[in-house]
Amino acid sequence: MTKDELIQCIRDKKSYLCVGLDTDPGKLPAHLKDDKDAVLKFNTSIIEATKDYCCSYKINTAFYEAMGARGWEVMEETVKAIPATHLKIADAKRGDIGNTSSQYARAFFETLKFDAITVAPYMGEDSIRPFLDYRGKWTIVLGLTSNAGANDFEMKPSGEGKLLYERVLETVSKWGSPENLMFVAGSTQAGALQNVRKYVPGNFLLVPGVGFQGGSLAEVSRQGMNNDIGLLVNVSRAIIYAGNKENFGEEAGEIARQYQAEMATYLISQ
Repeated sequence: MTKDELIQCIRDKKSYLCVGLDTDPGKLPAHLKDDKDAVLKFNTSIIEATKDYCCSYKINTAFYEAMGARGWEVMEETVKAIPATHLKIADAKRGDIGNTSSQYARAFFETLKFDAITVAPYMGEDSIRPFLDYRGKWTIVLGLTSNAGANDFEMKPSGEGKLLYERVLETVSKWGSPENLMFVAGSTQAGALQNVRKYVPGNFLLVPGVGFQGGSLAEVSRQGMNNDIGLLVNVSRAIIYAGNKENFGEEAGEIARQYQAEMATYLISQ
């Protein structure tokens, strides 16, 4: 999916919502728990119920890798169930020496057919370059994360008056362009989003932490939006676990609709 296509999807749906499919088998509705295809049935129900209110889905691969070989099959089948009109993100946080990253890129972009993948920048440009070299795909680099541990490294001084996350944004932004490079910027760090925009004014930001982690959609939208909208706000648990009975899909769809309705109000003035 190109940047222009993503922006058009957002404008058409009046939504920059990304639904996180972080599906935990232990949290499924009771009527699904004995079903051998429970996770896939759950995911497809969530996708069907929310697709009109979002432009992207993010699959946290850890929840599927933990299920072994069947988990990889479910992940692949879930990707196929996502409409081609929606950006498909592998939240895999990969990053390794170049030849290993080349295989990661092949796995997620060619075999599993994702449109985007999250990567860690710690090992430098050669660990990220194989992802960036795929035309029509997105590389989403960890910038300023929403977890408490962000203070351990990301918020520490790195010399020349810059914090480490600022140096990451400044350096990595030169390796790609706003056409193929996004950054993760956590919503619980909303006060820093304006500062993030100083370093990456034209790039899309993938923003986790809204919902159960307490991030404010209003603050994220006010501080993070750019002329191209430039935001994908991920909500996982607050949507997919909105209900725990047989109508769980309808309840998830209603929560997604509420997020979409709020986003539409912020897009009016954009």
